[in-house]
Order: sequence, then C-alpha cells, then structure tokens
Amino acid sequence: MGLKKFVGAMTLAGALATTLTLAGVASAADTIRIGAMPVGSGWYVAAAAIEQALKPALPGKDVEVIARGGGVANPMVVEQGKAEIAMSNVATSVWAANGEELYNGKKATHIRALVGGLNPVYMSMMVRNDFIKSTGLDTMDKIFSSGKPLRIVMKPQGSNVPPTVDMMLAAYGLDRAKVKANGGEIIQVNPSQIPGILREGRADILLDTVLKGHPMITEISLTADVTFMDLSEKARAKLAANGLKPAQFPEWFKGQKGPTWGADFGTELIARDDLPDDVAYQIVKTFMEKRADLVKAYPAFKAFDPKDAAKPANIGIPLHPGAAKYYKEQGLI
Repeated sequence: MGLKKFVGAMTLAGALATTLTLAGVASAADTIRIGAMPVGSGWYVAAAAIEQALKPALPGKDVEVIARGGGVANPMVVEQGKAEIAMSNVATSVWAANGEELYNGKKATHIRALVGGLNPVYMSMMVRNDFIKSTGLDTMDKIFSSGKPLRIVMKPQGSNVPPTVDMMLAAYGLDRAKVKANGGEIIQVNPSQIPGILREGRADILLDTVLKGHPMITEISLTADVTFMDLSEKARAKLAANGLKPAQFPEWFKGQKGPTWGADFGTELIARDDLPDDVAYQIVKTFMEKRADLVKAYPAFKAFDPKDAAKPANIGIPLHPGAAKYYKEQGLI
C-alpha cells in the first residue's frame, strides 16, 4: 500500500499551507533565505549554523533563517521561491520532485541538491515510564496492538513526522481517527512545547525525529523520564516501503538502553535551480571547508563526510550546476 492511500489529501494541504505562510514579496537577489523549522528544532539549529558560516562567505548578501517549514514543506518552499535554499530530507525531496505519494502529482521541478549526506535523521519513539509501568506495555507491538487509549504528541503538519506517524499507525491497522475513537488523543504542537507536555503527563508517547545533540530530544531525555523504544519490525518494514532506511541510532540520550532501532530519512541542503551558479558554488565550498565550525555549532554534522556529499544515494535529486562545478573541481564526481 502506498503512502497516499493512508495519508490522504489533508497532509499535502497542511504542508502546502505551511508554504503559504512564507508567501510575500520575492526576496531581492542580495538575500539568501534558509528554509528550516520552528525554533527548538534540530533543523533550526542547523540552519543557524549555516547562516553564520555563510555571512562572511557571501559579502554584500543578507542571510537569514526562516523559522518555519519542515521535511514535507521545505521542498515546496524552495520550489515556490519562498526560500533560496533549505534543509530537506532525501526521501521527501525525491517524492516532491516526482510529485509522488503525499504530493499528489504536484511536482517540485525546480529543486536541486547542493550538499548531501549531512547527517542521518532517525524516526523514533519515546514513551513515558509511568505509562509503561501502569500498563505493562513495553514494546511498540504491544502498545499499538493493545486497543488502549494512546496519547500521542508530535509536530504539526509541514514536518515529515505526521505522515510518517500515519505510516506506522497504518502498519497496525490504525489511523488518527481510530486512535481518538479508542479514547486516545493526537496532540500536534511546535517542538518548543513538547518537553513540557511530556513532563506534565499530558501525553505518553512522542513520535519524532532524533539526531545527535538534538536540543529538544536532549531536554526530554533529561527531564521527562522517558524510555526510547525500538521501532518494531512491522513499523520498520512499512517505513522502508516508503523510502526510509531501517537503522539503529547510537546510545545518545538518557533513556536509551543501547543502540535503538529507528528509520533514517537522510538529510541534504537543497536550492532552486535559478540560484546563481556562483552563489551555489560558494555555498557548497563554504559548507565543505567550514565543516569543523559547523560541527561545533551543530554536533549532528559530525556525521557529514565531504567525500560523500555528491553521491546519488545522498541527494536523490539532480545537483545544482554551481554545486556540480565545485564537486568536479574537487574530483568528487
């Protein structure tokens, strides 16, 4: 079963609605806007690190972070010219470029890759220990097959999280309506609100993306008394069928009992095809040469290997000509 069948038109509507909030007068040629996510998210921190690296490398240009968007929305944010560059997932970039799955034929024909293989981003599951103790449900299979009320918190539409949650629910014959019909609740809020909701016991399950050093996930692990739970084989198989690679992430957080099974979206930096070649070239050059500074600001970038930045598996979509020029000069393509 494809993603479209169980995500539905509303997911795309939510993603596109996010892009419309970025609408306005097109930026002047001297402004580089970076599509990210709301404050408190990992991508906001990543984009802020990129912003600081680019400012001295692009004299005469303003560089600013757009604190909205997400994995689903950002390809369309760039496609519609609401940002010149953006953080994106490899899977959603491919879906958007081809008009597949949740994009329902709406193709992002103008998006191009700048830098791939930035860092893995794992879909994960965290459960409050009070819930586990009171119910005895200590695996994803037990929880999602229990028929008990499930109080799930996750990011709003526009992130790649909600459609991925829909995939995992579908693996168990569930959807959001059935969760609510069973007495459960689906809470969608900005990342900055999630730690408080878990600490206060207003939700029991967080389904979200994790990566090394993620500020929100770190706060949750230290203050909300949660256990990181393996995604089940059933859930991983459903995600793999939709372009996410099953993989374990290392023991990065309190609440893990060792490496934890998740599913990797992949991460890249994308741009519109009309970004001037010399600007795209300089962005890529800066990213490659300032890796150490970027890692200091955003530890997840430690996983980035410049030699792999242009590999097809790490970008999924065509390279921007300016990026391709840099990689050819370095013998990487």
